[in-house]
Amino acid sequence: MTTLLVFILSFIISDTPPYPTELKVDEIKIKGITMVAPPREFPTDPMDPIASINANYVALVPYGFSRLGLPTVYYDTPRQWWGERKEGIVASIKYAHQNGLQVMLKPQVFIPRGWVGEMAFKQESEWREWEESYRTYILDFARIAAEENIALFCIGTEYKIAAVEREKFWRELINEVRTIYPGKITYSSNWDSYKKIPFWDAVDFIGLSAYFPLTRIKTPSISLLKKEWKPIVKKLKKFSSRHKRQIVFTEYGYLSVDYCADKNWELEQRIAALEVNETAQANAYQALLESFGNERFWSGGFLWKWFPNMSGHEGYPHKDYTPQGKIAEETIRSLYRKI
Repeated sequence: MTTLLVFILSFIISDTPPYPTELKVDEIKIKGITMVAPPREFPTDPMDPIASINANYVALVPYGFSRLGLPTVYYDTPRQWWGERKEGIVASIKYAHQNGLQVMLKPQVFIPRGWVGEMAFKQESEWREWEESYRTYILDFARIAAEENIALFCIGTEYKIAAVEREKFWRELINEVRTIYPGKITYSSNWDSYKKIPFWDAVDFIGLSAYFPLTRIKTPSISLLKKEWKPIVKKLKKFSSRHKRQIVFTEYGYLSVDYCADKNWELEQRIAALEVNETAQANAYQALLESFGNERFWSGGFLWKWFPNMSGHEGYPHKDYTPQGKIAEETIRSLYRKI
């Protein structure tokens, strides 16, 4: 009785809720798709095709924007695409739920001609200004997540420097989100910096943007790719066990071009010069899902990306990450049925 009372009192006075001492496993895998926000309202239901490939989750991204070197986060502005604004996000959520899909809401900041991973400020006053602006942005969408019964909320994406240097801010933000939103929370670390994130104990899932480079071969075989995944699977399993959290791939994806199992962020910069290679893309998706699908530490992931009604693309959907209308579409459909 005394032990129970101490536990309850420690929970009441603590800044954070109690977290598991053993790995809790959600037996239902997240078979997710990240849907690109469309410029205008949907002409037809965009979620039915997503559900048809056996997905059970969709990620929605209400983008915020910052200017390089400046601390303000702008969002829900008239200049943004309809699907990025609050009205489009709420409409997308309702379509998803009508099709039996759960939702991860993933507010994410984009910096033109820059990257949030490199965002840093010299002055404490600038950090404070950024924290207040970012807090407003995240809490605004946390309220929508609560109102719309969202299953998973992602509090940030790929802040390589800010996530490490401003740990106190992130912990306070997570606590604030929990006062508004009762569902599960994750943070999306870049694939090469997840070991440095200091607040995994405060969230429910370890989130990764899983763009691990595997090989520089033009069209690698599935067996070769699975061999390359083995040491990574081993490391992630150990990391999950140490932190008592399942790992979710908040993003994973491959361009449908030559060499797509290498550094896709570099391939994007020379996309026009690359040849279409649907086989390489399909092999890469299959190797990833077969390597992780039966692992209990892996809670699933969100494929990047899917164009609703084929709108919102940047002019090269035949080379982009989407599996729509490609060999990979049937690959995803088949494997999402099995895992």
